[in-house]
Amino acid sequence: MFGGPRVAGPPAGTANTTSAGNQISVTEGSSALTQGYHIMLKPRGPICDLDCSYCYYLSKERLYPGSDFRMSEEVLEAVTRQYLTAQPVPEVVFGWQGGEPTLMGIEFFNRALQLQRKHAPAGTRVLNTIQTNGMHLNDEWCRFFKRNNFLVGISIDGPAQMHDAYRKDKGGHASHERVMAGLRQLQRHEVEYNVLTTVHAANVMRPLELYRFVRDEIGAQFVQFIPIVERDNDTGFQEGDRATERSVTGNLYGQFLIAVFDEWVHRDVGKVFVQMFDVALAAWVGQRSGLCVYAETCGLALALEHNGDLYSCDHYVQPSHLLGNVLEQPLIELVASPTQDQFGTAKRADLPRYCGACEVRFACNGGCPKNRFISTPDDEPGLNYLCAGYKAFFNHIGPAMRYMTAELRAERPPASIMEEFAGRMYPLRGR
Repeated sequence: MFGGPRVAGPPAGTANTTSAGNQISVTEGSSALTQGYHIMLKPRGPICDLDCSYCYYLSKERLYPGSDFRMSEEVLEAVTRQYLTAQPVPEVVFGWQGGEPTLMGIEFFNRALQLQRKHAPAGTRVLNTIQTNGMHLNDEWCRFFKRNNFLVGISIDGPAQMHDAYRKDKGGHASHERVMAGLRQLQRHEVEYNVLTTVHAANVMRPLELYRFVRDEIGAQFVQFIPIVERDNDTGFQEGDRATERSVTGNLYGQFLIAVFDEWVHRDVGKVFVQMFDVALAAWVGQRSGLCVYAETCGLALALEHNGDLYSCDHYVQPSHLLGNVLEQPLIELVASPTQDQFGTAKRADLPRYCGACEVRFACNGGCPKNRFISTPDDEPGLNYLCAGYKAFFNHIGPAMRYMTAELRAERPPASIMEEFAGRMYPLRGR
């Protein structure tokens, strides 16, 4: 965002396309028609060779009994054509996720690239990102990624003890060593990569050890810290008002972010790009959030299952949020339907009064709706489970954000904060 590496985000702008006889028409003025939208493509559905304890997607297998969980040529071409032709913008991003998308094999992705070239409008730049557990990254895969300019997100939860606490394979065996081998392959082939690290009960108490591992041992320049908030239920859907023991608490997540920020603001501004800190700076600058979690409304980041079913969000792949199928109805009609528009605007409309009076609402906007399952101090429902952490973190970084905002407006690099300001405002914690 402010000079960091390439990161996949929602493309801007879409075309208004309708067809006679379909059940829903495009909502006039829909955000999807003006801001664009992003689809998370699940070519293998929830199928994965890891059995991560906190994974919210593995249970989606129950939605498709008897399926082979492989995206067909028909679905692949339909979504490729519709996704490209419905977004008349210079750059369109295909985000491949899972489950584990590399289980489709390289030939599937070669075919996907062929179809992208076939259907891309003249002058459109097409980019591909893929999120992987790293277990299958060998010379062949890395040569393919490098040759085709893929941005690879690799999931690593820290050193072996932290990572292997919840990220085991189907046989219950540790995965850290194999994931690190895959990462080294990416580095050897000079493939552009980001690191996705989940923050959970097994690593939240050791923020500096985790951050320094990602920075120094892995050598990551861009990292996402994603909090695990796992609802305690038997359905796998966004139901219930309790979190599992694997989840972080709001207070601990806030303390984790504060500890990492204090290290980063002394040493790493302009060198290591932590997604949460970039998003925060955008809020202080007054930009629209590039991350749906902290945007005022949502609904522009959808999930497409292997059979062409489109869901409102990657976290809401459940029957109540199934919009339709791209083989039966145009993608843009589903994305810009009244149902999806209401899903997105409800994030703002359903915010508790307590949030309306909060001094950091402009930065978090109530967080992701999937985590809004606790009550406010006056017993109003709909407060984000991580609220206490958000308030502590955003208040803590306020002075630094104001300083960096002033530097940007004066056309000076925000990294200047490390020279003097950080030492006055934030403690440098020992090793």
